[in-house]
Amino acid sequence: MADPSTYRPSPGTIPDAPGVYKFREPGGRVIYVGKAKSLRSRLNSYFADVAVLHPRTRQMVTTAGSVEWTVVATEVEALQLEYNWIKEFDPRFNVRYRDDKSYPVLAVTLPDEYPRLHVYRGPRRKGVRYFGPYAHAWAIRETLDLLLRVFPARTCSSGVFKRHGQIGRPCLLGYIGKCSAPCVGRVSADEHRDIVEDFCDFLAGKTDHMMKRLEKEMIAASADLEFERAARLRDDLAALRRAMEKQAVVLGDGTDADVVAFAHDELEASVQVFHVRGGRVRGQRGWVIEKISDKIGQDDTAGLVDQFLIQFYGDQAELADDKTSGDDSPVPREVLVPALPDDADAMADLLSELRGSRVALRVPQRGDKRALMETLERNAKEAFQLHKLRRAGDLTARSAALQELQDALGLDTAPLRIECIDISHIQGSDVVASLVVFEDGLARKSEYRRFAIKEAATEGDVASIAEVVRRRFHRYLQETREEPRAGIDPETGRPRKFAYPPNLLVVDGAGPQANAAADVLAEMGIQDVAVIGLAKRLEEVWLPADPEPTILSRTSEGLYLLQRVRDEAHRFAIAYHRQKRSKRMTTSALDGIPGLGQSRKAALLKHFGSLKRLRQATVDDISGVPGIGAHTAALVHSALAAQTDNATGDSHDRGA
Repeated sequence: MADPSTYRPSPGTIPDAPGVYKFREPGGRVIYVGKAKSLRSRLNSYFADVAVLHPRTRQMVTTAGSVEWTVVATEVEALQLEYNWIKEFDPRFNVRYRDDKSYPVLAVTLPDEYPRLHVYRGPRRKGVRYFGPYAHAWAIRETLDLLLRVFPARTCSSGVFKRHGQIGRPCLLGYIGKCSAPCVGRVSADEHRDIVEDFCDFLAGKTDHMMKRLEKEMIAASADLEFERAARLRDDLAALRRAMEKQAVVLGDGTDADVVAFAHDELEASVQVFHVRGGRVRGQRGWVIEKISDKIGQDDTAGLVDQFLIQFYGDQAELADDKTSGDDSPVPREVLVPALPDDADAMADLLSELRGSRVALRVPQRGDKRALMETLERNAKEAFQLHKLRRAGDLTARSAALQELQDALGLDTAPLRIECIDISHIQGSDVVASLVVFEDGLARKSEYRRFAIKEAATEGDVASIAEVVRRRFHRYLQETREEPRAGIDPETGRPRKFAYPPNLLVVDGAGPQANAAADVLAEMGIQDVAVIGLAKRLEEVWLPADPEPTILSRTSEGLYLLQRVRDEAHRFAIAYHRQKRSKRMTTSALDGIPGLGQSRKAALLKHFGSLKRLRQATVDDISGVPGIGAHTAALVHSALAAQTDNATGDSHDRGA
């Protein structure tokens, strides 16, 4: 644990000006980014008595080894730079408002040639339009089922879409009128996109125009004695009305606003957001985050609002289409919050810049908007209580697990960074390895790595583990040998792939595997990384050179953490092994055919979709693939036919 006084800037060196500051670990990695109206006042507050600091702030300043700052001209520039640095460096002590993966949304894949409507969970992708979140996936499917009769857009996966295009017949939805069947050319790409855009306009709140247009078409069809078409339009109108009834009207004046509310204690906070468009609640989002209070002298809620607005709307604007602005912008005309941050004017200016028109940032005082805020605050409190019940003891359990490992393994410090290596293969073929990383007892998936075993592929698991350890730590020495900050990429400022060593290296196996890893580290002169092996059979912990294993209690939090790390490494290794094996088995049938390289193999498989369909193709079909000539097509056809004949002959022999 570092003493903040060892890296405190000299008196008078910190400017009394607005700016953005970064705290770094001794190894150079950025662990916290903040902004301030006065850098001098804010930074001096971190170097007060450590005992009076917020718990997370105290942990941050004692983990850091240096602080640096950048002066800017205005508070808006400080907001923008803070957001950019948080996104670039992903500091571990900054709050990150990532979408709760438990909330499903309705996604529209606008970048595709034929956009798809589907239920989606996960991180947002640029260009894709999202509606929701919804409370349940079935609510999306119910709404989608109602709207597909009016907007018959594609809902199938890429594989299903391609397969029906190849066989020339639409799926069931195409036959019953709930898909326009672009896969078989019933509509063109432009016509299908028009259908999807009408669907998006309806869900975005532009319902009056759509309803009036359908009513006019229905009346016109009835007047022209086209009664079947009029009945169809009547049913379409009824479906749209039922879909609209599912979205409650909360504000009668057509308000376009986001309402934000918080519930929090000293360490954590729950935030809930209602997205109100056209007076209707179009979606709701929620997060529970760990707090770090660098807003010295500010109200906690105001500080949370400040952090939330820049990160949430910055991310939303970045993911939206570059041309999106005005009513289609993810930033609404009005943002209602429980408390205004100190830099409220600068924040409103930045939100207006993201939207392309003026955005009002205010606290509702009375009327319907105040009542909606109170409803949302109750939701936030209930979500916070549920989170506490569900996660009670989680932080304590992780801390206890790390402390137990430190005591049981005789480590100098708790293993805050754990790495685990696992080997995967089938009888020595397609040998691969995984390396997973856990920090503070939680998986850090952005730092996972995978290895294709080279030299030791035929020598067994022990030699494979030695190879992976050697390759991983060779990269570490390369990236950190020259200077202490060599682990930081000078162009991006982000840590390089292997810039930070683990406190504890876990290998899947017993004594031989642990000894192999420890021997490699000793050869390379690395002495500050502890090594253990975790054997699956009895969950024994093996220390290098120890003849007997260390047995941890079956109820031990430390053992449970090691099992989770090992199981995650095993999962990651198996996934990579299956990927390599599948690729090899798919392309092996085409190996050895003259004139057929890797790119042509890939082109054939992409065109026909599978090896089975390629075997069924004629020479003319094969020669129709770009880059495949008639001579090569004939060779491919004859080679696959010979393989099929051989396989048939073998099966007859076995039957005989």
